[in-house]
Amino acid sequence: MTGTKDRILAAGAELFRRGGYTGTGVKQIVEKAGAPFGSLYHFFPGGKEQLAEEVIRTSGMEYAQLYDLFIAPAPDVVSGIEAFFAAGVTTLLDTDYVEGCPIATVALEVATTSEPLRQATADVFNAWIDAGTEKFAAFGLPAEQARVLTIALITSLEGAFVLARSMRSPEPMAVAGAAVVDVARRILGELGHDGKKR
Repeated sequence: MTGTKDRILAAGAELFRRGGYTGTGVKQIVEKAGAPFGSLYHFFPGGKEQLAEEVIRTSGMEYAQLYDLFIAPAPDVVSGIEAFFAAGVTTLLDTDYVEGCPIATVALEVATTSEPLRQATADVFNAWIDAGTEKFAAFGLPAEQARVLTIALITSLEGAFVLARSMRSPEPMAVAGAAVVDVARRILGELGHDGKKR
C-alpha cells in the first residue's frame, strides 16, 4: 500500500468509529487524510462502500490483536477478562466517550442495506470469535466453552460501548465486564477448572 492509501484507510477508520458510515462523507475522509479528492477513487474505485469494506477488514484484524494484549498474558481467565473491560473503560474516558468500535458501528447501520459491508463485518466478527476461542483454549478450556466465553465477551463489550457512549458513563462497561466474569466462573465451575494456564 502507498502512504496515501494508508492515510485514507486510517482517516476512514477514525471517522467511521466516531460518526458511523452514513454520518461520514467522502470529502471528510480525504480532508482528514490530507489527500487529493480523486485519490480516494484511484485506490477505491468502488467509492465509499469499497473503502468501508477495506477499513472494516483492516482495522477489524487490528482489533483481534487485543486478545494478545489482554487475554494471552493474563495469569488466569478471569484476570484477562477484567483487563479487557478495564481497557474499554480507559478508551471511553480517554476519548471523552467519542470512540467506539468501527466494526460494530458500521454493522448496525448496514446489516440490511449493503451485502458487501454486512459480509465484511460478519467475517471480522467470526475472526474475532476464532481468535478469542484459541486464546481461551490456551487456558485449557474445551473449544466449545472457549467459544461461548468469547461470544459473551464480544457481545457484552460491544453493547457496553453503545450504552456507555450514549449515557456518557463507564458504568455499562463495568457491569458488562462483571457479567462476563460471571459467565467465565460458571463455565470454570462446571469444568472443575481453576482458570489458570496449563
